Amino acid sequence: MTRELLATLIIDFFVAFGVIIGGAIIGGIGAFLIGKPPLSAMHDLAGSLKIWAIVAAIGGTFDAITNIERGLFYGTHDDIFKTGFMILAALCGAHSGTVFIQWIVGESLPS
Repeated sequence: MTRELLATLIIDFFVAFGVIIGGAIIGGIGAFLIGKPPLSAMHDLAGSLKIWAIVAAIGGTFDAITNIERGLFYGTHDDIFKTGFMILAALCGAHSGTVFIQWIVGESLPS
């Protein structure tokens, strides 16, 4: 694992984490402004923003699909592993952000 890949994985983790945290908090403020319960809105947004956090963290889906295609058809298997690690880091970041919002709100999302 190169230093560049490790840096990319850390950035992917925190971008996904930030999308969940920022989206839920700002969405909670918006819910408060329109008279809806902000904690409930934060709870709902944390669950529904997960896929978008992952997409934002890996920089769009087409780059990841292109890297996987290159790995499968052109024999550069490193691209498959790098993309897989990037998606895994983004998944971990999004899940960590969701757990953090659950902790703030005091509820757990249904499994």
